[in-house]
Amino acid sequence: MSHKRVRKAVIPVAGLGTRVLPGTKVVPKELLNVVDRPILSYVVAEARQAGIEHIIFITGRGKEAIEAYFDHNVELEHQLRQKHKTALLEQLLSELPQPGEMSFVRQMQPHGLGHAVWCARDLIGDEPFAVILPDMVMDAEVPALKQAIDAHDKVGGNIIVVEPVPHNQTHHYGVVALESQTGRLNRMTGMVEKPAKGTAPSNLIVSGRYILQPEIFDLLSTQERGAGGEVQLTDSMFRLMQPRGSTPWNMMA
Repeated sequence: MSHKRVRKAVIPVAGLGTRVLPGTKVVPKELLNVVDRPILSYVVAEARQAGIEHIIFITGRGKEAIEAYFDHNVELEHQLRQKHKTALLEQLLSELPQPGEMSFVRQMQPHGLGHAVWCARDLIGDEPFAVILPDMVMDAEVPALKQAIDAHDKVGGNIIVVEPVPHNQTHHYGVVALESQTGRLNRMTGMVEKPAKGTAPSNLIVSGRYILQPEIFDLLSTQERGAGGEVQLTDSMFRLMQPRGSTPWNMMA
């Protein structure tokens, strides 16, 4: 059976980055450097390597620098040319988007990840799509998103990339429950956001890479606020697993 190809990815970047203050007081957390380049540079590279054609950033107040990062800086480029710093210039130019490759949508109020994803509904339309959380950088020979898209090409439905953590840390994350575990692609039976200590259904946490079907938008539009008083993406994903929706799968990263 053939499935619609995943062409678009949503990257939510509207968060305030309070966990890494004061570094994020004036610089978006997504532009903080890891080694020699911003976090967001790694995430966009992963999306491109997975074959994503259209990246949709969900931005917020104070995140204008992200849009500027993916635009020409005419003065800087001119100076690099004048000084014959060709390699550095080529590195900067290589990150610039092709026409129509990137869109920026403003999330006017910080209502949570689910609300941020919902803001992309008109740009996604009736297609499966990826969600990439930019505060999770993954190192894999085959990029994690590429693995998820390959799994979607195989089974369709909804794909969630997960990873194991110590059982005493599960209350910090969204945690999944499995029907059974055989190999790396398994059917899910449930998920819970930040379960109370000792109540998690497994030690497998949602690790920031998803392939979702467009039906999620109808659920997000009526989703009540959950953990932290926010619209949680995992709550609507759980509803999508019920008989009225399609059953997600998970893939261990």
